[in-house]
Amino acid sequence: MTGPVKIWHEAEGRLLRLRLNRPKANLIDAAMVAALDRQLAEHLDNGEFGALLIDAEGPHFSFGASIEEHLPGQCAAMLAGLHRLILRMIESPVPLLVAVRGQCLGGGLELALAGHLMFVTPEANLGQPEMKLGVFAPAASCLLPELVGPQRAFDLLVSGRSITGIQAAAIGIAHEAATDPERAALAYFEEHLKPKSASSLRLAVKAARLDYVARVKEKIRTVERLYLDELMATHDAVAGLEAFIAKRSPQWQHR
Repeated sequence: MTGPVKIWHEAEGRLLRLRLNRPKANLIDAAMVAALDRQLAEHLDNGEFGALLIDAEGPHFSFGASIEEHLPGQCAAMLAGLHRLILRMIESPVPLLVAVRGQCLGGGLELALAGHLMFVTPEANLGQPEMKLGVFAPAASCLLPELVGPQRAFDLLVSGRSITGIQAAAIGIAHEAATDPERAALAYFEEHLKPKSASSLRLAVKAARLDYVARVKEKIRTVERLYLDELMATHDAVAGLEAFIAKRSPQWQHR
């Protein structure tokens, strides 16, 4: 069976390509997270890389995480794995470019937000709809305020609404909205990253993101405990997830 992630090299070995490979949903489930984390752990120490590009097979980047893995009994392991991957990405000294088409929701958007620069189609659909299920998005709660400020982040996280690629670029979630985001990301690499010294580039990335990485690491630990110890102890969080799986509307008891 084809693995959840395709991997190859381009640009004379200067560019690592990772492609989510479970279309059309490309769910960010345990298998996908483990495959991505394994590849990053193996390759980020390669001193010749000028960048890494993550994109997805099919018309959509990702519909999000596996809802079943959010249920009690599984959510602790799920969050631990996802947050380990997110932290590996934000700490990467290699520039991480992400190309997004179609739907980029929930855990899929959290993955994209952990990259350094995101390229999106104008009509892409980005959102954190977790609140509609009675839960919140832990990693996005830490990443979005850093990118767009507290008020815009609050709106997106609490409303659960989605925005277009054009809107995402306008508020700073995406670096660029382009008809072909993969080509735009590759053009950025060719112009701005490939000509640079890989060793100097790594140190520049570390220097530019030093405070950011420290803040996100600290907050993710706190937010993960809030999710597991408090949110998952409520009636509505579990009821909302179960309602989604059963394809029925949740009945909130506000407790």
